[in-house]
Amino acid sequence: MEPIINQHAPEFCVQAFQNGSFKTVSNKDIEGKWALFFFYPADFTFVCPTELEDLADHYEQLKAMGVQVFSVSTDTHFVHKAWHDASDTIKKINYTMLGDPTGLLSRAFGVYKEDEGVAYRGTFLVNPEGLIKLAEVQDNSIGRNAEELVRKVEAAQFVAEHDDEVCPARWKKGAKTLKPGIDLVGKI
Repeated sequence: MEPIINQHAPEFCVQAFQNGSFKTVSNKDIEGKWALFFFYPADFTFVCPTELEDLADHYEQLKAMGVQVFSVSTDTHFVHKAWHDASDTIKKINYTMLGDPTGLLSRAFGVYKEDEGVAYRGTFLVNPEGLIKLAEVQDNSIGRNAEELVRKVEAAQFVAEHDDEVCPARWKKGAKTLKPGIDLVGKI
């Protein structure tokens, strides 16, 4: 398996649902921007709506940070709309829901579960240069935490602006960072 970190985000063109409308989204739409891809197995399931609601609760914060948010499942954009119309939880979503019924995007990010035709829970942050800076994949029975995701996005954005500093474990915005160098070796 090849590492995906610092690889270019794949080329794609998919149909999407957002705020009551259908639209086409492609890799051209993320050029020069931070983009978060949040893969999940399927609409009308159990853990997925809890994660998507948690992400919706943090959407304005991510948007204020200049991050485009895309949830992705192997459902169609039509199914996303039907789920949105049927679920009070999913009605809270204002970010773009990408349809990936062929699994093309899920395969490109390495999260497609061939035996079930769904995606694993994968989270990927792409920087404005189109490079993947965060990649996290977990089993479908384990839900994610959007608050922790926001913290990781803040860290990625910080180190992008401060290339001589790194963020230690549990770092939060405004906290002390580290400047790697000989002076720190063996002192931490």
